[in-house]
Amino acid sequence: MVDISKENEALPAPGRIVRPRIDPSAAAAANVAALATTFVEYRGRIDDDTLRRQEADLALFAFFLGSIKAIPEAEVAAFGARLPTQPEAWENVTHGLVSGFVQWQLQQGYAIGSINVRLATVRRYCLLAYEAGVLSADDLALIRTVRGYSGRQARAMDTQRRRTSTPTRVGSKKAQAIVLTTPQVQALKEQPATPQGRRDALLVCLLLDLGLRVGELAALTVASIDLRDGTLTFYREKVHTTQTHHLPAESLAAARAYLANDALATGPLLRGSRKNGELWGFMSTRAIRDRVALLGERIGVTGLAPHDLRHTWATRAARGKSDPFALRDAGGWTSLMMPGRYVESSQTANERIRLDEQDENVV
Repeated sequence: MVDISKENEALPAPGRIVRPRIDPSAAAAANVAALATTFVEYRGRIDDDTLRRQEADLALFAFFLGSIKAIPEAEVAAFGARLPTQPEAWENVTHGLVSGFVQWQLQQGYAIGSINVRLATVRRYCLLAYEAGVLSADDLALIRTVRGYSGRQARAMDTQRRRTSTPTRVGSKKAQAIVLTTPQVQALKEQPATPQGRRDALLVCLLLDLGLRVGELAALTVASIDLRDGTLTFYREKVHTTQTHHLPAESLAAARAYLANDALATGPLLRGSRKNGELWGFMSTRAIRDRVALLGERIGVTGLAPHDLRHTWATRAARGKSDPFALRDAGGWTSLMMPGRYVESSQTANERIRLDEQDENVV
């Protein structure tokens, strides 16, 4: 005998709308797939420079773990290579290990700014590991309590480390950029009328007159310069945009001399050079850095770097009362905060301040 009441239960009530439901097994499978690609998806959103910096940060974290025997010393390099790409590598990372990494860097003499950046990298990847289901919510919450140092705290820590003869900076990065004087700028631009000298003159002019980053300079091609229009067109990888700049008089003259006598017909703009001054191949970012350092020594400036010339350009532009928005755009920045990090402060803080009701001739 058929149970009619049960058959009726299976039928929708009159007027009821039957809505489809997502299959729980399909949802679970989608979650698993999303977790597996957490690191890949994050790394696909950031630029190559940031990726390289993060990989260096995590390589140092792996070195620290090896130094305290948290991982075998023989596996430090391999483990450091896994940290940026494999969530499983973050299993068993704890608050104590992250806090210990910060304290170890202090003892090793790393700059406070570098410590803060590396801590941010580790915390970011811990969050990704949590999203991938490797770290628990409790572990992540504790790791997030590990804090970096504010400006005041950083100064206090550096003072304390100096008292105990602990170095406050490790590596070649300078604590403060070198900003060249006007005579030094001119001395750097004055290069001999030789193939190498003409190449060097163009190199320093583009750094000093346009504020290019070293990577942008190394990537220039002969086609980047239009002598007829007097312009330079180049790609800024950091902000993913192509810009065209008018070449100032000295840069244009240097470009004309180099292109007429020494440049290749096509290909990379800046050619490399041998010890005898003969041009060959092309200049890498490292070659440009080495050349700028050597040219700096010739005018009595030790430790000069391409980024110092970018600082010099930004400082001179600001002192010339350039519009802040124009300076931001010309420098390839995305916010008004960034130029301020490059511009050297005036000796008198309100030197360039003019009040609208104040006569500039009144002292």
